[in-house]
Amino acid sequence: MRILIVDDNPTNVIIIREILKKENYQDTVSASSALEMFEHLGLGDRSHVLHPRRADIDLVLLDMMMPEMDGIEACRIVQQYEHLKDIPIIMVTAVGDSKKLAEALDAGAVDYVTKPINKVELMARIRLALRLKHEKDWHIEREQRVQAELKLAAMVQNAVLSSPIEDDQLEIHALYQPSAELAGDLYAWYPLGDGRYGVILLDMMGHGITSSLFCMFIASVLKDTVTTYVEPEKVVQELNRRFNQLSLGEQLIQYYFTAIYLVVDTRLKRVDYVNAGHPPALFFQEDGRVMTLDQGCCPVGLFDRIEDMEPRSFQYEGEGHLVMYTDGLLELVDGGHDEKLDYLKEHLGGPHHWREDEMKEQYFVDDPMQEREDDKCLVWISLKKGENINQ
Repeated sequence: MRILIVDDNPTNVIIIREILKKENYQDTVSASSALEMFEHLGLGDRSHVLHPRRADIDLVLLDMMMPEMDGIEACRIVQQYEHLKDIPIIMVTAVGDSKKLAEALDAGAVDYVTKPINKVELMARIRLALRLKHEKDWHIEREQRVQAELKLAAMVQNAVLSSPIEDDQLEIHALYQPSAELAGDLYAWYPLGDGRYGVILLDMMGHGITSSLFCMFIASVLKDTVTTYVEPEKVVQELNRRFNQLSLGEQLIQYYFTAIYLVVDTRLKRVDYVNAGHPPALFFQEDGRVMTLDQGCCPVGLFDRIEDMEPRSFQYEGEGHLVMYTDGLLELVDGGHDEKLDYLKEHLGGPHHWREDEMKEQYFVDDPMQEREDDKCLVWISLKKGENINQ
């Protein structure tokens, strides 16, 4: 516990130091001016010419009236440095002017004592300031641990996302931007054999730790579910069953997720899909037409069984591309739902090959003046020319 005593009067320094020694505060250092105080705190003069470093000072007793620079101005300068703001500064003053004292507190001082110094009052204020600092340091350290754990969890969450696929019949790519460290969007795809691929994109209700935990649970059962059940209706029903197995107790909030799952058969040139409350995917065909893969049933997790599911299928020929996205992409566009969908149809069309730089610039560059409220995810499936075995 190191205390810095700043006073241009040596007698005052001696008095305070002796008081502290008798109270078992042995580690003290002194400075006779504000500039010397800056040196102890790792700063330079008032031009701040030295590089700031972490100070080994736990508390400052700062005289308000000093030559060259008074304690109020010195306190104000210290507060400009983020790594020094948490060091409590107690003003020591002979001034009884309430306006001056208020100015000192506004400048960043946590308390003050008046001269002549009352030992009991001084020690009470020091103990209070140190106790508050200790509590604040504990909260800061805890927050740092939490942030470190969140970053690690985000790395784990990112690791479960599928890597791009590129083969002779199709390519699958994705862009993903969470609104915070952890997110509630999840995409995945799996080869199913015989030129078939199962592709899913889901958006968990909300975002943050709770949504990310639910996403990780779904990710843990996803591969087994897709490769075992394959067909869209069976896969979504199984995900609904597994999700409802989670015991949420007496939660007032109903958790659920929207999802679109499809099976692309590159040999039969067919796509089978189920849309469970998700924004419609878009299929851009070779002839320029756009098909919307609309909602076919309610979101996953609302009921024990999804009764209104409508599996759908369509054939394709030649080249084309499918775009799946979460509603964070829709929120980038002004207007109603139809206007937003028309905008995406216009700007996601064009060449069928994956255009990563264009998509990043169009949808994944944030406005620094606006806070991002939702996760953003885009999955792009390029369908290539190939012989249809039914022809």
